Amino acid sequence: MPITTKSVMDLFDKDVFTTRGYYCGRVSDVELDLSRYKVRAVVVQVARGTFLERALGGKKGIVVPYSLVQAIGDIVIIKHEMGIEKPIEGEAAEVE
Repeated sequence: MPITTKSVMDLFDKDVFTTRGYYCGRVSDVELDLSRYKVRAVVVQVARGTFLERALGGKKGIVVPYSLVQAIGDIVIIKHEMGIEKPIEGEAAEVE
Protein backbone atom coordinates (compact mmCIF):
# COMPACT_ATOMS: atom_id res chain seq x y z
CA MET A 1 0.00 0.00 0.00
CA PRO A 2 1.91 3.09 -1.18
CA ILE A 3 1.79 6.09 1.09
CA THR A 4 2.77 9.68 0.37
CA THR A 5 3.73 12.59 2.60
CA LYS A 6 0.28 14.08 2.25
CA SER A 7 -1.43 10.84 3.18
CA VAL A 8 0.73 10.44 6.30
CA MET A 9 -0.60 13.77 7.58
CA ASP A 10 -4.13 12.67 6.71
CA LEU A 11 -3.79 9.66 9.04
CA PHE A 12 -3.92 11.79 12.18
CA ASP A 13 -7.28 11.76 14.01
CA LYS A 14 -8.79 9.08 11.77
CA ASP A 15 -11.07 6.60 13.51
CA VAL A 16 -9.63 3.08 13.84
CA PHE A 17 -11.76 -0.06 13.51
CA THR A 18 -10.87 -3.74 13.42
CA THR A 19 -11.72 -6.08 10.55
CA ARG A 20 -14.62 -7.32 12.71
CA GLY A 21 -16.04 -3.81 13.00
CA TYR A 22 -14.98 -3.01 16.57
CA TYR A 23 -14.12 0.62 17.27
CA CYS A 24 -10.65 1.09 18.82
CA GLY A 25 -9.97 4.83 18.95
CA ARG A 26 -8.15 7.42 16.84
CA VAL A 27 -4.71 7.64 15.24
CA SER A 28 -2.66 9.94 17.47
CA ASP A 29 0.80 9.47 15.95
CA VAL A 30 2.70 7.74 13.15
CA GLU A 31 6.10 6.05 13.49
CA LEU A 32 8.26 6.37 10.38
CA ASP A 33 11.33 4.49 9.15
CA LEU A 34 13.14 7.36 7.45
CA SER A 35 15.98 5.18 6.18
CA ARG A 36 13.48 3.18 4.08
CA TYR A 37 10.88 5.93 3.57
CA LYS A 38 8.13 3.74 5.05
CA VAL A 39 5.56 3.90 7.80
CA ARG A 40 6.62 1.57 10.61
CA ALA A 41 3.56 1.83 12.87
CA VAL A 42 0.53 3.86 13.84
CA VAL A 43 -0.20 4.87 17.42
CA VAL A 44 -3.85 4.52 18.38
CA GLN A 45 -5.25 6.55 21.24
CA VAL A 46 -7.65 4.04 22.78
CA ALA A 47 -11.25 5.22 23.23
CA ARG A 48 -13.04 4.65 26.53
CA GLY A 49 -15.44 1.75 26.71
CA THR A 50 -13.99 -0.12 23.72
CA PHE A 51 -12.89 -3.74 23.67
CA LEU A 52 -9.32 -2.54 23.21
CA GLU A 53 -9.43 -0.50 26.42
CA ARG A 54 -10.63 -3.56 28.32
CA ALA A 55 -7.92 -5.72 26.70
CA LEU A 56 -5.20 -3.21 27.61
CA GLY A 57 -6.40 -2.73 31.15
CA GLY A 58 -7.18 0.96 30.78
CA LYS A 59 -3.94 2.05 29.07
CA LYS A 60 -3.97 5.20 26.97
CA GLY A 61 -2.73 3.86 23.66
CA ILE A 62 -1.29 1.09 21.57
CA VAL A 63 1.36 0.92 18.85
CA VAL A 64 0.09 -1.04 15.84
CA PRO A 65 2.70 -2.19 13.30
CA TYR A 66 1.86 -1.02 9.80
CA SER A 67 1.77 -4.64 8.62
CA LEU A 68 -1.47 -5.03 10.63
CA VAL A 69 -3.13 -2.09 8.85
CA GLN A 70 -5.59 -3.52 6.32
CA ALA A 71 -6.99 -0.34 4.77
CA ILE A 72 -6.84 3.44 5.00
CA GLY A 73 -9.64 5.63 3.72
CA ASP A 74 -12.15 7.67 5.68
CA ILE A 75 -11.23 5.31 8.54
CA VAL A 76 -8.29 3.02 9.34
CA ILE A 77 -8.95 -0.72 9.49
CA ILE A 78 -6.57 -2.99 11.41
CA LYS A 79 -6.51 -6.77 11.76
CA HIS A 80 -8.67 -8.00 14.63
CA GLU A 81 -6.66 -11.19 15.18
CA MET A 82 -3.75 -9.47 16.87
CA GLY A 83 -1.80 -10.55 19.93
CA ILE A 84 -1.71 -7.82 22.51
CA GLU A 85 1.34 -7.39 24.69
CA LYS A 86 0.90 -5.96 28.18
CA PRO A 87 1.77 -2.27 27.98
CA ILE A 88 4.12 -0.45 30.31
CA GLU A 89 2.27 1.70 32.85
CA GLY A 90 1.49 5.13 31.38
CA GLU A 91 2.91 4.30 27.93
CA ALA A 92 1.45 3.02 24.72
CA ALA A 93 1.35 -0.76 24.27
CA GLU A 94 2.88 -2.45 21.25
CA VAL A 95 1.09 -5.00 19.13
CA GLU A 96 3.31 -7.73 17.66
